[in-house]
Parts: sequence; structure tokens; C-alpha cells
Amino acid sequence: MIVIACPGQGSQTPGFLEPWLTDASAREALERFSDEAGLDLVKHGTTSDADTIRDTAVAQPLIVAAGIVALDALRAAAPVGAFGGIAGHSVGEITAAYGAGILSDADAMSFVSERAVAMAEAAAATPTGMAAVLGGDQDEVVAHVRTFGLEPANYNGGGQIVVAGAVDALARLADEPLKGRRVIPLQVAGAFHTSYMSAARDWLASADRTVAPQDPSLRIWTNHDGTVVESGAAFFDLMIGQVASPVRWDLCMEAFAADGITGMIELAPAGALVGLARRGLKGVPTVAIKTPDDLPAALELIAQHS
Repeated sequence: MIVIACPGQGSQTPGFLEPWLTDASAREALERFSDEAGLDLVKHGTTSDADTIRDTAVAQPLIVAAGIVALDALRAAAPVGAFGGIAGHSVGEITAAYGAGILSDADAMSFVSERAVAMAEAAAATPTGMAAVLGGDQDEVVAHVRTFGLEPANYNGGGQIVVAGAVDALARLADEPLKGRRVIPLQVAGAFHTSYMSAARDWLASADRTVAPQDPSLRIWTNHDGTVVESGAAFFDLMIGQVASPVRWDLCMEAFAADGITGMIELAPAGALVGLARRGLKGVPTVAIKTPDDLPAALELIAQHS
């Protein structure tokens, strides 16, 4: 049984959309998504530099648009009923909501644009950042980072926790890590999935919008606690709350294993989640769809595990 994994912010690299634009339907979709997002996603996915696409307001719509294009290409070639479920990491949950039938592509792009702007504004209010802590007991690491006033943001499994908070606190953590742990600063614009994003969460919760979530037609797990969610409205509310709460990808991977997942396919811009799966889902084969050239490998994995 195959799970589709949808990556989050930080997966994008300059020019990563270029190979997808040779397909006329993909280009048409990206141009439409550009109009819906109010951004030139074709330009940002092909010629914009790393600093430009690191901007939260650009990165999040770009990642969701890429994931939708890759998913549509995969589903067009895969047999009916090929997938056992779908989940997304952070903003990838919006891609997953599209894949599960909770949101239309237009609603997904509309919501991710709102989310991106709200989080970018919250990040700009206070100088904050994020860092990955590698190795060690999870509870011990969390207790240690809290002594610096930092918060856990992403429980990624496999001995990796991303923490977030004030820039000076992150610098102190880097100078005083627990023995045997590595602290790696991340190139992001703010302390996402922490209390620093409370204003963004509250704004999203109160915003007047026409999005009408539908109940999922494909099993979907939530970053909130790794459980399967059967109500589209409930999943949408969880996505809003997740803006200021930790991503529990570790619990998602545990749930994948418990539910019998035997293979994982990560959508574009892919790479991060299959890397986590190598540690958190040892022995489970994976395929990262970075370009259309990776689709045959994904289809082969589906054939082996359907």
C-alpha cells in the first residue's frame, strides 16, 4: 500500500519547475495557479534565485502548486485505487488536502496564499529563525532547547527535531548543544509552527472566505497527532491551528507503519521526506518525484505494492 507524501517549505530549489513546463497541461495549470495566487509561479519556479523563493510569501504557493502538478501527472498514469493514503508536512498539508479531495486546486491555492502572507507578516514582527537538532533522546532535546526559550517546531522522527525562536537564542543553542548533538541553522524567515505564529493562526481562523472543504475521498493523516481525519471541515481547522503548533511528522510516520504502508512516493519538490523515511520508516521503499523523469519509477513502485 502506497502513501503519497507532500513536502513543506525548504524543499524548493532554484529552477526546479523547469522540467515540468515542457508539458502543456502542467504549464497551463501553473499559469492558472499564478493568477489565483497573485504571483508569477512560472518565473519563481524557473528563473528566480534562492533568496527570492525562500521568501515565505513566495515559497508556500510555489510548493503547493508544484505538488498539485506532480500529483495530477502521477494520478493520470497510475491505476485507479493505487494509493492507500496521503499526508503533507507543514504547508504540504494543503497539497494533501487537494489530493484527498478536501479542497479544489483553486481553493488550495487561495488558502495557501492567505497562509503564506499571514505567516510572512507574523515572521516579520520579530527576528526569529529555526534550527535542526540531530541526535539524542527526543524528550531530553526538547527540555534542553526550552532552557534557551526555544520551542520544538517539527518533530521529524529519526532523531531530528527542528526548533525555533529568537535569533540570539538559536545562536546560544549552537554554542551550547547537548553532548553528541548537532545544531544546524535553517535558511527560513521565521519561527514557524510556534507561538510566534499565533497572530497568523488567529487571522486565518477569523478570515472571511468561500472555501468549502469536502470530506476526504482518500485516507489522510494530520500533522497534529498523526491520526486519520475523516471530516474535511475538521482537517481544514487543523491546518489553521497547525500554523502555530508543532508538526508531528514522527507520529505520521508511525501511523503509516501501523496502517500497513509498504511504499512512499514524495511529490515535487521532493527529497526531504524520503530522507526522513530512511530513518523513520526503515526498509520501506521510496521514490522522490523531482521531475517528470521520476514518474516511471513511481509507477513501478505502485505496480510492486498495489
